[in-house]
This record gives sequence, C-alpha cells and structure tokens, in this order.
Amino acid sequence: MENISFLKLDQLDLKLLDLLQRDAKMKHKELAAELNLTVTPVYERIKRLERTGVIQKYVALLDRNKIDRELIAFCMVKLEKHSLPNLKVFEEKILNIPEIMECFHLAGEYDYILKVAVKDMNAYQEFTVKKLSVIEGVAIIHSSFAMSVLKSTTAYPLGE
Repeated sequence: MENISFLKLDQLDLKLLDLLQRDAKMKHKELAAELNLTVTPVYERIKRLERTGVIQKYVALLDRNKIDRELIAFCMVKLEKHSLPNLKVFEEKILNIPEIMECFHLAGEYDYILKVAVKDMNAYQEFTVKKLSVIEGVAIIHSSFAMSVLKSTTAYPLGE
C-alpha cells in the first residue's frame, strides 16, 4: 500500500466508492455504465483506491439474528489507571476476543466503549465474567443493551 496520508478524490471516485459501498459485487461493466466510463478506467480507479488504502477490503454483511448473535451490548470500560502499559494490555487482550465487534478508545468518563454481539444474556454474563472482567487493569464495566436497531450502515456519506 502506498504511504498517502490524504488522497485527493474527485467526483467520479466518490460516486464509484458510493456504488461499491452499496454493492461491492457490482461488475466493472455495471459500474462503468453508472459512471459513463469504459471498463478500463473504472478498473484502474478501483485498483488505485485499493492500493492507496481507501478501499481496505471487501466483506459479506451478515444478519446477526440468523447466526445466533441476537444480543448486542455496549460496554463502557474504565481502567484502574490510564497509563500506557494498562492501555496496551487492554488493547492487546480485546483484539483476541471474538464477541467484541468494535472497540473505540474514548475521551471522557470511560476509557473504552465496546460493541459486543452474543447469543443471549447468559452468553453475555459468561463473556463479562470469563473474558472482559479478567483483563488486568479493568476497574469498571458499565453495560447497556440494544432494544432495537433503528439504523445500521457501513457506508460513509460521500460528497457532502
């Protein structure tokens, strides 16, 4: 990947990225038709966007209810001490816990917020007791549970 901190994207790049965010399986020919281009420039743009890291990877988005991950919890975690060694230990440990879907380092009252997907409340209790609370340096875990999903997207707004 090229080392580019900021890549200038033109309107065609933004439209191409918007189309790919909606359906990454679109064929180059379909993309070219949407962009009023031929296939070769579309292919070259996609390769440049991949090479520069704008496009990181392609994935399949799953219906969590159909794979037995019906409970979504948001865990706010406070560490005993906000020191570099504590942060590193926590961050290394959570990377290997598959129930944790996302983790953000925060400014404010809590140090981290985790999005956790599990089967049910029993699975969540086991997760907190056997995986999260045993990480060295964890002082407080405050949990909230999603009652319903009003919006869920992986697509960034472009061109605004």
